[in-house]
Amino acid sequence: MRNLLLICDADTLVLISSCGVLMDPSRMAEQERRPDTARTAFDANSDSKMPLTVSVIIAAYNERNFIEEILRRVQAVSVAHEIVVIDDGSTDGTREWLTEMHRLQQAGETEAEILGGRSRLLLSNIHFLFQEHNQGKGAALRRGFDEASGDIFLVQDADLEYDPREYAKLIEPILDGRADVVYGSRFLGGPQRVHFFWHYVGNKLLTLLSDIVTNLTLSDMETCYKVFRKEVIRGMRLRSNRFGFEPEVTARIAKGRWRIYEVPISYAGRSYEEGKKITWRDGVVTLYAILRYRFFD
Repeated sequence: MRNLLLICDADTLVLISSCGVLMDPSRMAEQERRPDTARTAFDANSDSKMPLTVSVIIAAYNERNFIEEILRRVQAVSVAHEIVVIDDGSTDGTREWLTEMHRLQQAGETEAEILGGRSRLLLSNIHFLFQEHNQGKGAALRRGFDEASGDIFLVQDADLEYDPREYAKLIEPILDGRADVVYGSRFLGGPQRVHFFWHYVGNKLLTLLSDIVTNLTLSDMETCYKVFRKEVIRGMRLRSNRFGFEPEVTARIAKGRWRIYEVPISYAGRSYEEGKKITWRDGVVTLYAILRYRFFD
């Protein structure tokens, strides 16, 4: 039997076995990505500690005001092996900007100036995809999943409502072998901007209905932050093109009896003036999707 020793002080947590140092979690967020490589995670279930890579999937539609900053933030945490960004037929300049970044990448450029020259974007780990026309979040994510090469898929919205600095705790239950799927919940005590009451009520009601029909105990089915082992998604036949993706994937996870965890996250919800798109009509679509994908598909 291995002997284990846990050393802990104010700055360091290190797990040591007879074979040496296994992990220092405090270093995770501090590691910096080199220009041609990205940090990899390790599979706790594997004796050989084979590296697991993370693909961040971003579906973007009319997010010109935020797309540069969200890509900067994703790269800043140095977790993603690759970023797969899918433009879903944007008409506000998002598509043109992503097309220019793709052109620079194809021309052999490894970096590009962004945010008016205040920062630089690494191009080598970004996979640019373009839908012919607007098809919806679900369709864009399906294409991203098909093209992604990582072992773990992490869904990120293209706005700034969700914070990439929380990636480490989102992927932790998968890395240590407890989970196949992780949801980041806005309702488990994380800090968040105080916002629309009826959106809160709608989210809770839709999550409750989803829990009733799936026999799960989620607190936030509608969250953007969903993380999957690759085989979970690749084993699904996803159909929903728009916001029905959330209840559909949840129903299929329940049917597949995959292990699912929730972790608390922060949330900086935006107003409609700031670009929020979801409306009560999407709630009706979600309600239909909850019933359809649980009982009829």
